[in-house]
Amino acid sequence: MHCKSRRGSTLGFTLIELLVAISILGIVAVLGWRGLDAIVRAREKLNDEMLQTRGVQLAFAQIENDCAHLMNPAMLPGQSVLTAAGTKLMLIRSLFDESQPVLYQVVVYDVVDGVLSRRELTPTREIPVLLAEWQSAAQDVDGTPVIPLQKMTQSFSFRTWKQSESGWRMNGEDLLSASDAKQFSGIATAGVSSQRPPILGGLEVAMQVQGHEGSMTKIFLLGAN
Repeated sequence: MHCKSRRGSTLGFTLIELLVAISILGIVAVLGWRGLDAIVRAREKLNDEMLQTRGVQLAFAQIENDCAHLMNPAMLPGQSVLTAAGTKLMLIRSLFDESQPVLYQVVVYDVVDGVLSRRELTPTREIPVLLAEWQSAAQDVDGTPVIPLQKMTQSFSFRTWKQSESGWRMNGEDLLSASDAKQFSGIATAGVSSQRPPILGGLEVAMQVQGHEGSMTKIFLLGAN
């Protein structure tokens, strides 16, 4: 019997086989990286949208709270307690504390350079001080620090409604004045009291932020709390 050995045969891969394998691995790696990059980008976009939505919700919640505690207009004859024009919302709210007398505070919402911010002036019980603060806030010379609420705000607009009118109107200069509240609160007085009026009207706020199609809109009752 003769045993024949194939000395000419070798075990392993040829150079061409290695190049093909490396090419396939490279293609798989590129496809995998593109898929991972797409997932990361989608996640970042989703996180940004969630942060923007959360910012809008927090802003709406703060506006709702301020509108619910709107000051009784009968306490300020000839003076509005809420105006909404352009991108600026101003109102006077009541601050209640069980162990403290009722205080009143001017609050301003405005959009500057695409940032919706809120600022609140010093609470007071003095009518002359309150009126002076309203004027300084209207002229943006109060110097009160602002609190940013929402970045990349593209629009911030209003519609208002009051019980003496039959429909909505754009903006609302002198929306609520003492004359509107007399039928609910009796004779207007310059003194400060804790009496709050019933619902005197409504405020619709529409906000649009970058990256969202259309505006997010919410309606708030004035003096509902």
